[in-house]
Amino acid sequence: MRNSFLYRAFIVLIAVTMLTGQGCTKGPDKATVDAAKPKKLEIWAVIDDRDAYAPLIDAYQKAHPHISITYKRFRLEEYEDLLVNAMAEDRGPDIFLVHNTWVGKYLTKIEPMPANTEMVYTIVEGGYTNRSETLVLQNEKSITLKELRDNYPDVVAKDTIRLINTAPATERPFLEEKIVGLPMSVDTLALFVNKDMLNSAGIPTIPKSWDTFQATINRLVSINTDGEILQAGAALGTTENVERATDIISIMMMQNGTQMASDEGYPTFALMPEALAAIRDELPAIQALRFYTDFANETKDIYSWNNDMPNSLDAFVEGRLAYFFGYSYHIPLIKSRAPKLNLSIARLPQIEGNPEVNFANYWLWTVSKKSKASETAWNFINYLTKEENEKQFLDRASRPPAHRSLITDYLDDENMGVFASQILTSDSWYRGYDPATTDDALTSLVEDIKTADEKDWAKVLQTAQQKVDQTLRAPRNP
Repeated sequence: MRNSFLYRAFIVLIAVTMLTGQGCTKGPDKATVDAAKPKKLEIWAVIDDRDAYAPLIDAYQKAHPHISITYKRFRLEEYEDLLVNAMAEDRGPDIFLVHNTWVGKYLTKIEPMPANTEMVYTIVEGGYTNRSETLVLQNEKSITLKELRDNYPDVVAKDTIRLINTAPATERPFLEEKIVGLPMSVDTLALFVNKDMLNSAGIPTIPKSWDTFQATINRLVSINTDGEILQAGAALGTTENVERATDIISIMMMQNGTQMASDEGYPTFALMPEALAAIRDELPAIQALRFYTDFANETKDIYSWNNDMPNSLDAFVEGRLAYFFGYSYHIPLIKSRAPKLNLSIARLPQIEGNPEVNFANYWLWTVSKKSKASETAWNFINYLTKEENEKQFLDRASRPPAHRSLITDYLDDENMGVFASQILTSDSWYRGYDPATTDDALTSLVEDIKTADEKDWAKVLQTAQQKVDQTLRAPRNP
């Protein structure tokens, strides 16, 4: 009886030794033991189900059994309200997605990426009869500022590297460049084409320049005797019924040489860029707005769209619109609603003679300042966004890449090739602490320009810039 008891006690001792790494060698120190305590990460997403990330999440949890990960996806229309309310009540996620135009809005709620993170690994040694497990605390380097600038498109560095006050609250502010988020994909605005409509109009090639684009429009438009547009060439000129209208307006301004914002983030689109002052008499933003609004002007040859038309995406899938401007995420929506549509996707038209400029639209993974496991959360994001892991995600989710090194892999892809080919020339601009107000200002700008006298357009533009400027009045650093 006594021998049986001693045998059981010996077995328990061996089990404890294997779990703690004690025995002939010194056991883990307090820092290692603390780091190995169970941790929970809650992730909030908005564009992909857990399935897109499942292999990566499962592999990470297998390597770190003490970490459990919960992934929640929300509908876009409810996401922000739920996120803001949860953070206000200290029950928000550890990791969450922000749009690249929301970074300023959420900057005070984001915990910047640390230079290093500490993670516990289990080292297994020995064979079947003398197997031992030792907990080892490893210091892992996060992606550096230089690596981010070298490995990602310029637009990502522009959006994700911010000046953060790293000084204690009682000390004089000290601003440092910090990384506040990392993407898994970068999308770009492209031209979706109904090839049947171009074929019927005798247009053999998809326009590559805006001049050629303009020249094809009147051959694609059908208007009845009552003035109703039965078939449209391009959904341009209005705002309420045009998908991503403010993106289209922004990129037209940018392609025409408009500086949308200063290096400090303040809006400058109502000003004449210094480089153009000697060669332009009219503001490039006004020229772009005239070009855009002419498509909804009944007196113009390119009249193609008006406020009575349905949403541009609806018109395209219904076969009433030849040219639609959209992103890669529109592909499954269009194919599911119009499987027989003779669809082609082309690069965004450019202004001949000007540098190529495209428009970036993407989401970033970031960490909440209120997370109790922020270091672990950033370790997971660094793991998630490694090139090999990004590639695995992209193939499952059908997205264009974020890493420069992966772009070549997708250039010949039937669906993602066009979007990938535009990434390196894509850009965005800082929308302040209230991106919705900025979008409203641009929307109002278009409608106000259409009703104002041309001599007053510069004033209308200035008013819009002032509205955007008001969104920058919150503190710039947490």
